[in-house]
Amino acid sequence: MTEFATSPVTATAEPKTVPPFAVIPGAQVQEVLSGREKQLVELVEQTYRTHAAGDSVNPPSYFLRFPDRPTARIIALPASIGGDIGVDGIKWVSSFPDNVASGIPRASAVLILNDPATGYPFACMESSIISASRTAASAAAAADWLSRGRRRPRSIGFFGVGLIARYIHTFLDATGWTFDDIGVFDLSGESAEGFKGYLERSGTPARVTVHNGPEQLIRNSDLVVFATIAGQPHVHEVAWFDHNPLVLHVSLRDLAPEILLASTNILDDVDHCLKAETSAHLVEQMAGNRDFVDGTLADVMEGKVSPADDRPIVFSPFGLGVLDLAVGKYIYDELARSGQLGVIDGFFSELRRYG
Repeated sequence: MTEFATSPVTATAEPKTVPPFAVIPGAQVQEVLSGREKQLVELVEQTYRTHAAGDSVNPPSYFLRFPDRPTARIIALPASIGGDIGVDGIKWVSSFPDNVASGIPRASAVLILNDPATGYPFACMESSIISASRTAASAAAAADWLSRGRRRPRSIGFFGVGLIARYIHTFLDATGWTFDDIGVFDLSGESAEGFKGYLERSGTPARVTVHNGPEQLIRNSDLVVFATIAGQPHVHEVAWFDHNPLVLHVSLRDLAPEILLASTNILDDVDHCLKAETSAHLVEQMAGNRDFVDGTLADVMEGKVSPADDRPIVFSPFGLGVLDLAVGKYIYDELARSGQLGVIDGFFSELRRYG
């Protein structure tokens, strides 16, 4: 008797249907997210907890690099998140720094959402705004949780003043942060002045100062935000951090290993952060171990880690694909509820197994 493999589709299987496919442009993404910074921070915190509980799949990011364009890259972030969100998908995000000289943004991205039941993609959405928003929400969550138990920062310094810095300021402002002083430093003086103008137009009551160098910025800031495009460490002076600031090391590659070794190190995900020549990865290579890592932000939120206040605290977030999925699904659900989804009829045209 010949044995045949059992088909995954049986007479008792639940019937499946292909979901409609929607395209969500950046204007709709912005419309949904505008003014909802607090909700997004809460969503990011929820997603970190779900990920820490093991109800997610978040494999390593995949980097596409180009021998003829060494500063450029395109990154694929596949992921799956369970819990109340329940969606699979992938973000495809490019970073082309030379774009800035032409007056267009460095980064661009799309996010694909897949139906967990059928695997069919059901949405393609503009994702540079999603990426910036989830990064800023993560930074705001970290600033809040990591400043508990120590004096809340009254001065903030932005090292690097592109889109991400602007979004982080917006999210901090929307979640109740106020500062007496805001410092600004960028290798481009024109960019620094432009960011100062943005801050002043935002209505901040803080004194805004453009610093001539990084040392002034760091020494005068209780909270330091690194949002650069640095490919390798360029800040080496441990003494600049003697006042034990809280550091949001968003761009991951700014700080020399010696600075991390003298700090409390909180990551978003240990395995992800210790890859791709990040500052934390360089420390692991140099030390031969991971003992310098004190925990993750989820550990802090769950009370498993309480950062000391007698040394700098450095938060290094690699940026997890599950965060993009969570924000993307939030946008999709909001548009579906309001009947504003732009569905592409007939996007999948071959839907009969035998024709």
